[in-house]
Amino acid sequence: MMKKQVFWIFFLVCIASIAFAQYPNAEKYARNITTKITKKHLSILASDKYEGRETGKRGAEMAAAYISREFEKLKLLAPVNGSYLQQVSLIETSMFVNSFEVNKNVLNSGKDFKFNGSGDAKTIQATELLFIASATELELKQYDLSGKVVLIIDYGQTNEIVKRLSFLKSKEPALILVINSEKNDSSLSHNSGSSLRVKNGSRESFPIKAYSSPVIQINPEITNLIFKNSGFNYEKASSIHTPILIQAELKLSYGPVLKEVRSSNVLGYLEGTDLKDELLVYSAHYDHIGLNLDGGKDKVFNGADDDGSGTSGVLAIARAFAKAKEKGNGPRRSILFMMFTGEEKNLLGSEYYSLNPVFPMANTITNLNIDMIGRTDFIYRNTPDSTNYLYLVGTDKLSTDLHKISDKANATYTKLKLDYRHNAKDDPTQIYYWSDHYNFAKNGVPVIFYYNGKHEDYHKVSDEVNKINFNLLSKRAQLAFFTGWDLVNRDKRPVMDVKK
Repeated sequence: MMKKQVFWIFFLVCIASIAFAQYPNAEKYARNITTKITKKHLSILASDKYEGRETGKRGAEMAAAYISREFEKLKLLAPVNGSYLQQVSLIETSMFVNSFEVNKNVLNSGKDFKFNGSGDAKTIQATELLFIASATELELKQYDLSGKVVLIIDYGQTNEIVKRLSFLKSKEPALILVINSEKNDSSLSHNSGSSLRVKNGSRESFPIKAYSSPVIQINPEITNLIFKNSGFNYEKASSIHTPILIQAELKLSYGPVLKEVRSSNVLGYLEGTDLKDELLVYSAHYDHIGLNLDGGKDKVFNGADDDGSGTSGVLAIARAFAKAKEKGNGPRRSILFMMFTGEEKNLLGSEYYSLNPVFPMANTITNLNIDMIGRTDFIYRNTPDSTNYLYLVGTDKLSTDLHKISDKANATYTKLKLDYRHNAKDDPTQIYYWSDHYNFAKNGVPVIFYYNGKHEDYHKVSDEVNKINFNLLSKRAQLAFFTGWDLVNRDKRPVMDVKK
């Protein structure tokens, strides 16, 4: 009797084990996603040498070349006519100031002022400016600022000045002059006033106003030229609290200059077996925002978390699948590992791919997009789950089947706390629309977006490699690997069962 009980207990344990580890090889090859590998990649991609990887600049091209070499080492196929690079044609629009005069003093761009604007060529002339000092939004509501030139002071409080500018722009003045109270302030200018778009692309999903009030940053010395005929100076103006009119003659002429820019998406292809015509896409964006020419000693936006972490994670996932194929355990479906350019410029690389897909979108079963997985955000900091959580977005937007597959992979293998707050329709961040997965979702491809949330170093020069938690990065990448393993090896692709 005892032997029979032992036998049945053993049998049930075996059955449970089989149910728990549906794909025993998945655990074996997931061990290739290590902190050593992810740190190696990230330490290179987010180094100062790569100059912040800005789209169309030298650092980004260096990063694309590095990723290509890594794909070649893994013996991934080069699917773009024998190349790993998909050339992305972009148009850069830079605003050029033809002339700027204040009280007949000719000012020089870069030296005396910094310009940030968009739209068509325009000439602005004024004989008076409204100095709004520290007036509140409530106080300013009584003023009609449309078509006027306004002057404000930036006291170095970045969040406040950005909020104030947003409010002022909503009132559509002709021009906003901002006095920088602190030297080397870069809170408004790391974008330098230029913008990129896909050549012959569509901007329907990301509408931009045709005109937004231009902003000119000036220092106290130039401010005194403005006040010259009014009996004021910068020091006196700093103590004024109510809006006042300043008599000053101002002339500004500016307009757009167009230039063609080339950058590259980087694609590595792993061919499947019996279901090779169907495709799973892993993606991350390798670009960041470049150099901080207005800052102090640290002039590189390294972008270690955004999105060096995701890029490193996808490279590690590619290595795991490549090892599996090398040992005869390759995927049934094919896999495309794709690193996008231009995400920081409004999802340009993924937009270009969606317009010029190398593989049919209809055959693409899912996009697993990884954008920031190396840090802990404000919400989870100092909580029990600070090193064991992850936000998932988009899992059930097109396919509830995909959501179940993802949850099962986590429950079986990684056991992270999965947080879906950013997946909610009323989520204030609306982040579902703001990373590369969206260019797949809007074309009918189910997506999962892996994301750790924002932290104090987001889009700052302080987003450095030494702040990355590589154990957490690797574990999060393993979840994407396990989910992908199921997707490429199951009999049927995820069912599209959610109506748009």
